[in-house]
Amino acid sequence: MNPLLPVLLLLPAAGAALLLLIPRDQKALHRGIGFAVAVAEFGVSLALLVGFRTGATDYQFLFDKPWIDSIGARFSLGVDGVSMWLVLLTTFLTPIVLLSAHKAIDDKVREFVAAVLVLETGMLGALLALDLLLFYVFWELMLVPMYLLIGIWGGERRLYASIKFVIYTMVGSLPMLAAILYVYVQHGLVTGDYTFALDRLQALVLPHSAQVWCFAAFALAFAIKVPLFPLHTWLPDAHVEAPTAGSVILAGVLLKFGVYGLFRFAMPLFPHGADVLGPWLGGLAVAGIVYGAAVAFVQTDVKKLVAYSSVSHLGFCVLGLLAVNHIGVQGSVYAMLSHGLTTGGLFLGIGVLYERRHTRRLAEFGGLWKQMPVFAGLYLIVTLGSAGLPGLSGFVGEFMSLLGAFEANRGGSALAILYKPKLLVLVGATGVVLGAVYLLYMFQKVMFGPLDRDKNGSLPDLSGRETWVFIPLVAMIFVMGVMPKPFLHRMEASVTRFVDTYREKVDLADRGEPYVYQPRYGGKVVIVGGDETDAGGSRDATGAGGLGGER
Repeated sequence: MNPLLPVLLLLPAAGAALLLLIPRDQKALHRGIGFAVAVAEFGVSLALLVGFRTGATDYQFLFDKPWIDSIGARFSLGVDGVSMWLVLLTTFLTPIVLLSAHKAIDDKVREFVAAVLVLETGMLGALLALDLLLFYVFWELMLVPMYLLIGIWGGERRLYASIKFVIYTMVGSLPMLAAILYVYVQHGLVTGDYTFALDRLQALVLPHSAQVWCFAAFALAFAIKVPLFPLHTWLPDAHVEAPTAGSVILAGVLLKFGVYGLFRFAMPLFPHGADVLGPWLGGLAVAGIVYGAAVAFVQTDVKKLVAYSSVSHLGFCVLGLLAVNHIGVQGSVYAMLSHGLTTGGLFLGIGVLYERRHTRRLAEFGGLWKQMPVFAGLYLIVTLGSAGLPGLSGFVGEFMSLLGAFEANRGGSALAILYKPKLLVLVGATGVVLGAVYLLYMFQKVMFGPLDRDKNGSLPDLSGRETWVFIPLVAMIFVMGVMPKPFLHRMEASVTRFVDTYREKVDLADRGEPYVYQPRYGGKVVIVGGDETDAGGSRDATGAGGLGGER
């Protein structure tokens, strides 16, 4: 049993606990310890990349121990080619966030750094969990430090924004918890095995109506987190009021859990539900792409502009995932990784300007290229990466997501029941054009034109610390733009497993034929589905019985 994943979870949590033992007035020490722990965490996470077996379809670096024996819950962790990249994105951004907050956060520094490290633990736990109850615990754990980051270190309306964030997230999470408990009970009644283990629960074929309701419950929680239109209204408020560090983590990592949750849990557990409701999600994703881009263009607050851009960009990720083909799903994951880098960089740049001018209004800027040439050059690369310029990271993911959706068909796509996928793509593609328009408009208003504001004429360029905040992001935006193969190659086997398993389950369910399922780590082969299994029961590959449901 590999101890690497528990170490990844314990290191930032231990760092947060250590900080609480140090006197509050030792601010420099708090910042130093927090940054050192975050850098060490990134170093440990690189072991995942080094030891990852490309081409393997199983979860890797498995750690599985009993957790709550009485209810069958286990402390089960693992990574595949998708979650590994999201883990690396999380550990990559965390030290950058702490370094960027060196001057911006000067009050309750100890608590701030501890909150960031606890948030990192929650995010990593949700990405690594292979037990539904464990996932839900980490899912809720992420809520607490993010609430504190907005509510304590946010702007004037921080309490409103933080409470709205909590209400939206918790309201969405409760139906998901009810669905988790329903699946848990049904699996126990049919097999006698009460478990929250994802691998075992996937062997249970629920009645079609139950799948639709359960998928809807999971999808509500994940759609709020993405966020999909019209469940997005909490996001602009949260971004505007959050400190820069909170906005970077929120946009860079937290929003990805909506798409990741659909990929890891909702669609594999309830494929028929995804087949029925997928077109509606696809329609909302396209609506969000266009709506987010259009609303971003009319914003006067540059931070709110970038916030609405996330609504637009994450729509591409959902659309690519729902295509349920290799190019679409890979494009969805790649777009998530790129969005974490580019939108994180956009918020960091806004933080630099806000620290100097204490305003985010576009009308207050102009001509900064002359005054801050280093910042302007780096920020231009980040902006073009977010706009999807070929050769930079944003182009690859969005192009593959659209191409995957364009090639979607009824045989395996979750898009093609109510809508024509090609029509969705044509409408969604307008978001690419609109994205370039509002991002370049923002850059032009801030960086070009006359330097006619007295306060802008005395702004200093990036300091050495601030430059090092941007350099890793800019470097990775270039690397992902010109060398996508190493990223795509390592996620290929996991994406193939997801696509093939989903299509097989949907096709067999449509034909009423049984599905032979082999658990990936322990347990017996079971045969699920088919007309002969309506009464339920379990069996091995040669015996009688099976797991069944209404067809």
